[in-house]
Amino acid sequence: MKSAYDIIKKPVLTEKSYADMAEKKYTFEVEVTANKTEIKNAIEEVFEGVKVESVNTMRTMGKIKRQGRTSGRTAEVKKAIVTLKKDSKTIPFFDGMAE
Repeated sequence: MKSAYDIIKKPVLTEKSYADMAEKKYTFEVEVTANKTEIKNAIEEVFEGVKVESVNTMRTMGKIKRQGRTSGRTAEVKKAIVTLKKDSKTIPFFDGMAE
């Protein structure tokens, strides 16, 4: 069983994610193997009083990078956009960031 802290890696802080915070949508980088149900349960466990309405996920494959003759790939990333319910508390980490 994965811990909630293993599923949620870090928040994604970009201009687009700041704009979505007004609509109670928060973006996180999550474990590549995590599904939507695990992400929902992890968010509700880590942040007390938060009720998740929906989770949208997207995966991006790593880019191919070259250094001379050697080529390799950057890490694969999975992001989750978490929408909270209307009566839910906001996530305290993001309070005051998007104004």
